[in-house]
Amino acid sequence: MYHCVKLARQLAMQKTEGKTVIYTAMGSEWRPFGYPRRRRPLSSVVLDQGVGERIVKDVREFINNPSWYTDRGIPYRRGYLLYGPPGCGKSSFITALAGELEYSICILNLSERGLADDRLNHLLNVAPQQSIILLEDVDAAFVSREESPQTNVAYEGLNRVTFSGLLNTIDGVASAEARILFMTTNHLNRLDPALVRPGRVDLKEYIGHVSPYQLRRLFQRFYPDSPVETAENFAKEALALGRPISAAQIQGLFLMHKHDPQALFGHIDFLAPTVAISSSQSDLRSQTRTL
Repeated sequence: MYHCVKLARQLAMQKTEGKTVIYTAMGSEWRPFGYPRRRRPLSSVVLDQGVGERIVKDVREFINNPSWYTDRGIPYRRGYLLYGPPGCGKSSFITALAGELEYSICILNLSERGLADDRLNHLLNVAPQQSIILLEDVDAAFVSREESPQTNVAYEGLNRVTFSGLLNTIDGVASAEARILFMTTNHLNRLDPALVRPGRVDLKEYIGHVSPYQLRRLFQRFYPDSPVETAENFAKEALALGRPISAAQIQGLFLMHKHDPQALFGHIDFLAPTVAISSSQSDLRSQTRTL
């Protein structure tokens, strides 16, 4: 009997070796969603210069220093917020980060009907070890208390999770420790300040439209044999459009011309923006990264 259990365990480990397991909440427990996915290289997600490195460094320091928290009586948990326009790499980076750390990802939808405060707290406390808990588009479930009453009523009707219940789950007395929590949003200004204060969100980073640095790096990654000058020219022509461009748009253009980088230059005009930058989104860049 022991040998059968050992063999089954070895087979299960082989299925997930070198892969990232995605979990979703089913009732009061986490269950694998689909088959384990091949780990995405961290280098495949090109963020603006220094952004990805800052996050990775912070996460590694957290993972490698549990005793530092214990010795100082600080709860051993870490919260991150990635914000910015859609299609710019927030979820992709978290997926690649999980692969780099050899962690799994537990995705939780706060807008799910039937998700109550007690179930939310339970799920975060029983998440698999060595996993990243991901709350995507958190603004869709909760808005700032300064929003109009009509808006609040509309949002409250989506689920049974209360705002105070979420806050207590993140850093209340019964909240889980040894936990890495990532939240994403397209609209930072819609989040209540209580949700993103220090202790709940320890580090926040803006993931925006592509910069000249990203354009060059993305081009060089897709076309490693092309001269550096070609990457520079591509970046200049793309920026000359005067439009905000997402990483998803750039990747889509590259996929249309996998083997012919020169053909890109005849189709750069196809990089039409999916969203317009409002003045409030532009101001996000200037906000402090660390709360």
